[in-house]
Amino acid sequence: MPKFKIKINVLLADDHNIVRAGIRQLLESAKDIQVVAEAADGEEAQTLIQKYKPDVAVLDIQMPKVSGIEVTRWVRSHLPEVGVLILTAYDDEPYVMAVLQAGANGYVLKTASTDELIQAVRDVHEGKSALDPAITKKLMANLFKGSEKTPVEPLTDRELDVLRLAAKGYTNKSIGMQLSISDRTVQGHLAHIFAKLQASSRTEAVMRGVALGWILQISGTVPEE
Repeated sequence: MPKFKIKINVLLADDHNIVRAGIRQLLESAKDIQVVAEAADGEEAQTLIQKYKPDVAVLDIQMPKVSGIEVTRWVRSHLPEVGVLILTAYDDEPYVMAVLQAGANGYVLKTASTDELIQAVRDVHEGKSALDPAITKKLMANLFKGSEKTPVEPLTDRELDVLRLAAKGYTNKSIGMQLSISDRTVQGHLAHIFAKLQASSRTEAVMRGVALGWILQISGTVPEE
């Protein structure tokens, strides 16, 4: 007998009603996703996130009263267990970097397919990072340029092991098991990696590692623990 699958509760925030209706229809075409609330501006999004505590908040960047970037910062400060997925038409690097630095778990363009959007919600719910391929490509190009100009302190062999496993999508616990070290030790290594690579997230650290040639490839999702 198949196990009962709990639905992923999603809050959807976008200031265009017709856009919200379309996104809701796309998301709920997946049997494991349900939209529990909708917000027309950032202020309402904060109120509803506080009320419903959704698994994932899907936010536009440009919204009245409070922007998606500000809502993301607020979520990270008040409800860190809520995943944040930015769904927007903006692919400008300043927006992307601001959102990632604010603590968003994912960034998907509105040109994404239904399957890509649904998978992004699932990935964020599982504690992974979800980046639109076009965004990843753009950020990689910029990080590569930056790595040529700014000297980077080399990682130790163990730090490289941790970074490469993170790039393959493993969680801290899985990395610790494979390297026979504790979760806390993994976290310590990641802190040193972030400092050396001047990265604010696992995703950014992994992309810098790829740009520097330390990692050959990156998985589609990187857990943000």
